[in-house]
Amino acid sequence: MPESQAEVIAFLSDPATHAGRPVQRFDTHASVVFLAGGDALKLKRAVRYPYLDFSTVEKRHAAALAELAVNRSFAPQIYLGVVAVTRAPGGALRLGGEGPVIDWLVHMRRFDDNSTFDALAARGELIADRIDRTADAIAAAHAGAPVRREASASASVAELAAENAELLAAAPSGALDPAQVDELRRRTQAAVQSLATFLDRRRADGYVRRCHGDLHLRNVCLVDGVPTLFDALEFDERLATTDVLYDVAFLLMDLWHRGLRDIANRLMNRYLERTRDLDGLAALPLFLSLRAAIRAHVALAAGGQGVDAAGAVRDARSYLALAVALLAPARPRIVALGGWSGTGKTTQARLLAPGIGRPPGAVILRSDVTRKRLLGTPELRRLGPEGYAAPVTERVYAELVRDAGRCLRGGQAVIVDAVSARPSERAAFAAVAAAAQVPFQGFWLEAGTAARVDRVDGRRGDASDADAALARQQESFDPGPIEWQRVDASGEPTRIAAGIAARLPAEPKP
Repeated sequence: MPESQAEVIAFLSDPATHAGRPVQRFDTHASVVFLAGGDALKLKRAVRYPYLDFSTVEKRHAAALAELAVNRSFAPQIYLGVVAVTRAPGGALRLGGEGPVIDWLVHMRRFDDNSTFDALAARGELIADRIDRTADAIAAAHAGAPVRREASASASVAELAAENAELLAAAPSGALDPAQVDELRRRTQAAVQSLATFLDRRRADGYVRRCHGDLHLRNVCLVDGVPTLFDALEFDERLATTDVLYDVAFLLMDLWHRGLRDIANRLMNRYLERTRDLDGLAALPLFLSLRAAIRAHVALAAGGQGVDAAGAVRDARSYLALAVALLAPARPRIVALGGWSGTGKTTQARLLAPGIGRPPGAVILRSDVTRKRLLGTPELRRLGPEGYAAPVTERVYAELVRDAGRCLRGGQAVIVDAVSARPSERAAFAAVAAAAQVPFQGFWLEAGTAARVDRVDGRRGDASDADAALARQQESFDPGPIEWQRVDASGEPTRIAAGIAARLPAEPKP
């Protein structure tokens, strides 16, 4: 710290500065936030890291203005302005005023600290609807973000990887296992080299944009019940100009690290449904690992600022271990779930996906979602009979096969959720797996008519158009010979999923 901020921190910690209102303080490795009444004031620490420089008042002022400008595109309802801390003629500090500027603050509207997604995660309140709306918000932000084609994506990623390696290697003695740090460096270098051409092609195709840049759980909150992205990275355009999948990878990694694997998988699948960025999956393990490595050295930096030093070392070690594991070789597979409407295919797909393939689990390809997209119909709008005509259904299954191939080429496992009523439809999924030389397992789910009718009648907010009449009508359909493994799907969903998982062979070796 090239200059002391103790006086400013003491001033902002004093309730008298805030009209007598109680003050809460939160510290990170790069800032200190003070909450009082309906206001939040963020002070940037006078620190300098290889990736961040707040060492002078002028640099902190520039960073505060940049933070305001960047975040007003994500959360205009939160970011209010920039405020100076000045010295009055008598020597006392004050907010605003005409005296000499001592430091600068970002002024924000205070929101409920219990509404940040890390707090919601700790309480088990990251429900499906919130995750879906968050994925939608991220996809929309990426769609509207400025495209950046001027720099080499592969060179930027290589530079970031080298920076991570340098910071982890410089960890205090005993904090991290040097052998593990070196293993991560070697695996990361190999991944960067193998993906260099692919990353530059994505840049040329417009996938590198000015993104949020720091999209972890603590930087998403509920504002008036709406998932809102905030605290976007402002101090380095280079770090914030990234592949869109690298941006969302931070949140995916954060969820996975916390053991919220079903939520991470749901977020990934919803994001992919919105963006159709299936080809980018090839880079996802590298992006996830880079994010975990960043978390490791940021944890150590926070510990160096006195923020729970012992806990910081524990966090750094677990993030480092995850960063290494995320780059372990993996081979994808296809699992197909077929059966009449109401047999629980979608429920089973969501239960199974987090445990299949590499993190954050299998991509779920739903025929119901694909059909609506191909017809340009909102997901929850009901289609008429023409939407289920044979030529449309043929297009749907051809698209599912193409999408499965795209995922497999990117190394990601696939679960196909489709009725698959015809032998030719079932054979097509086995064929795409054979062409990719990956394992295939098909499961035909079965349940009684009454149970299926109850399920379809109980659906709310789902892409499926199946109703009780169709569920009954399907009893007379002939699916032909069923080569797939039959599953009694009439019981409790988690028990059924466990039974299907037990029938899957061990994860295929690369």
